Amino acid sequence: MAVRRRGRLPDEVRAAAVRAGMSFAFALVAFVVALFASWAHTGLLTPALALMGLGVFGLAWCLIDVVVSRQVAASRRRAPNSADPLDGSRERGGPRHR
Repeated sequence: MAVRRRGRLPDEVRAAAVRAGMSFAFALVAFVVALFASWAHTGLLTPALALMGLGVFGLAWCLIDVVVSRQVAASRRRAPNSADPLDGSRERGGPRHR
């Protein structure tokens, strides 16, 4: 059984995925700081919650960026200036049914 390897992600998609990973790490650290601040009943809770909210917003933004970057990269792989959105979406040499 042959395993088909995936190709390398385009640079803009990889960069967006790295940003999403960094944003996830920031949100996770902010969550842990907010959790410990709430357990300790310190005044650090409010800024930690604000940073956690910013981290979640940034994470959502980065995930949307990943989705959009993947869509742009997929449209670049298709045939340029084609009227049919599926032109160029099949592998070359395969049968075409119309």
